[in-house]
Amino acid sequence: MGKSSKDKRDVYYRLAKEQGWRARSAFKLLQVNEEFNIFDGVVRAVDLCAAPGSWSQVLSRELRKNGGGNAQVVAVDLQAMAPLPGVVQIQGDITKLSTAKQIISHFDGAQADLVVSDGAPDVTGLHDLDEYIQAQLLLAALNITTHVLRRGGTFVAKIFRGKDVTLLYAQLKTLFRTVHVAKPRSSRNSSIEAFVVCIDYNPPADYKPNMANPLMDVPYDSSNPIVGSNRCLAPFVACGDLRGFDADMTYPLDIEGAQPYQQRDPTQSPISPPYKKALELKRSNFYSSML
Repeated sequence: MGKSSKDKRDVYYRLAKEQGWRARSAFKLLQVNEEFNIFDGVVRAVDLCAAPGSWSQVLSRELRKNGGGNAQVVAVDLQAMAPLPGVVQIQGDITKLSTAKQIISHFDGAQADLVVSDGAPDVTGLHDLDEYIQAQLLLAALNITTHVLRRGGTFVAKIFRGKDVTLLYAQLKTLFRTVHVAKPRSSRNSSIEAFVVCIDYNPPADYKPNMANPLMDVPYDSSNPIVGSNRCLAPFVACGDLRGFDADMTYPLDIEGAQPYQQRDPTQSPISPPYKKALELKRSNFYSSML
């Protein structure tokens, strides 16, 4: 986001810059923790789809504050990410078993206490398509989580709420004793995003983790509904102090009682996306065809 962006007037965007967070999404994880205490007793944590790194920052700061120097954080993303103190970075694919093995190796063979994922696709504006792609991304994160998360651990991931979301809740309930859907105060009301907070990982005794697609595209409609124990409605929880800032509101740049507002550069400057070469090649082919 450049300095001309209207989001400079968003209070969480401004607070993120003032407090040194790489993105405003840091407050979403902080507010989820305020409601569910997901950091309690956590020594080893994994951040999937980590770039640009705001959630890894939160994990590193909060876990070291709670557990001292024993805390370990591993961040995984296909995209390169600027280094963070106390965070081991893996540039890898979360759909590959080799990535899961790398994570375990950084924990010296132990499993994680907490796995989080704030990953999301490039939205198209077609809500049904966006919801489906996000659900597939969440299931990919869940697949690798089953390899690296210990029994009793916690899994937090972004979700787009839609008409087919109960199928996803039902799949999560087979692996976790408690599943909640959280809407942090810092998440805009206009956004369909929320976060599934899955507590107490407890897979069936004969369950063997694998990287196979768990078939989110199971067909069901009015003639084949989800009923009885197969249907799951996860409790919805609004996270954060409701008297606090509203992410959809525009606030004055100078807040009464606070220090004068100063425009600052982003904590992490933009980096080259992995598809930059493809765009340049496509552009050069286009111009050459015009000659």
